[in-house]
Amino acid sequence: MTQVSPNDMEALQVWSDSFASKQPQEVLAAAIERYAPKIVLACSFGAEDVVLVDMVHRINPSVPLFYLDTDFLFPETHATRDRIAERYNLKPAQMLQVKSLLTPADQTARHGEALWAKDPDQCCKIRKVEPLNRILKTYDAWITGIRREQSPTRANAKMIEWDNIFGLVKVNPLAAWTWADVWTYIKIYEVPYNELHDRNYPSIGCTHCTKPVMPGEDPRSGRWQGREKTECGLHKKAS
Repeated sequence: MTQVSPNDMEALQVWSDSFASKQPQEVLAAAIERYAPKIVLACSFGAEDVVLVDMVHRINPSVPLFYLDTDFLFPETHATRDRIAERYNLKPAQMLQVKSLLTPADQTARHGEALWAKDPDQCCKIRKVEPLNRILKTYDAWITGIRREQSPTRANAKMIEWDNIFGLVKVNPLAAWTWADVWTYIKIYEVPYNELHDRNYPSIGCTHCTKPVMPGEDPRSGRWQGREKTECGLHKKAS
C-alpha cells in the first residue's frame, strides 16, 4: 500500500475543501487532470455510477471504468452495463471486468454452500474486496459514487480523500448530492439506468443479498436484510 505523509494528507484536505461549493463536474475535471491516466471510475451500474459515467465521458472519455462482476449480479445489471457500453461506445479496454479468483463452484467447494448467508463478510471479501484491491493497485486514484446521505458510514465522506484501506486517492464527486439530484441528472441527460430502480431497489448489489425497499425505509435497508452489515467492505474506513 502506498504511504502518504502528514503534509501530503493536509494538502489533500485543503484541496478537497476547495471544492466544497463546487459542482461534481468540477471535482472530476480537476481530479482527472491531476491523475490521468492513473485514475479509474468504479462502476456498479447503479444510479450514482451511471451519472458519473456520463460526466466522465463528457470531460475525458479516455478515463476507464471497472466493474466488480461477483458472478451473482442481477440480469438487469448486466443489461445496464451493455446499454452503457453502447451509449458511450466503450471498448473492452475502457470497461474492465474484475472477478474473484474463485469461481462460485470453487467457493462452494472451499467454504460450503451459500457462503453469503452464513458469512456475508467473507463472501464480500472473496468476491468484492480482494478483486477491488487487485485492480486498484494499478492506479493512483479512483472515482466512486458514494454520497453522504446514503448511510451513517458515508456521512463524513470528503470530495477528495486518502483511502487508507486501499492506499490511493479516493474521489467522491457526488458526496454532497441528494438522491433527487442524482435522478434530476439522469432525466435531464437521459442516462441509461438499471430498471431495478423503478422496482424499489435504490441500492443494487448481488441477487442473494439485495431486496426491494419500501417508500420511507432506509435506502440501504435492502442490502443484507436482517443483519447489522451495511457495507460490503469497499468503502469502510480504516480502524
